[in-house]
Amino acid sequence: MPQSAPQRRQRSGHGFTLIELLVVLVVVALASAVVALAMRDPAATRLEEEGARLSALLETARAEARTLGLPVRFEAGSPVAGEAYRFIGLPAADQLSHRLLDPRTQVQIPDASAVVLGPEPLIGPQRIVLRLDDHALTLATDGLGPFTAEVAQP
Repeated sequence: MPQSAPQRRQRSGHGFTLIELLVVLVVVALASAVVALAMRDPAATRLEEEGARLSALLETARAEARTLGLPVRFEAGSPVAGEAYRFIGLPAADQLSHRLLDPRTQVQIPDASAVVLGPEPLIGPQRIVLRLDDHALTLATDGLGPFTAEVAQP
């Protein structure tokens, strides 16, 4: 027995059309592309964490130098000796960490052998460069303000 036209329309409304499926696929593809572009490189994230940690240590050493009236310097260490950097001039009781969170990170002091942290309140412009893989981060101060992180251009 042939079906009438209204009954046929009701049956065809139970599924999805090809156009609807394609629209959903395009939306999913766009969303996944945005997520992929938004994901950060883990090395860059680790380098920023390292920079924030080292900046806090530098400011702590700088405050200690001013408080105790001692000349304190920051030097890049020797990876062979197991220290990435060292603070020279702090009393033994006030020694700060000398290890990095990621041992592959390199510490460099451009144009100097050490960064002077005190005891004078004005220390002059200073820069420290951290490198991890193909990423670089510069910790810099104008001598008056705190050390701040600047992402270096490759």
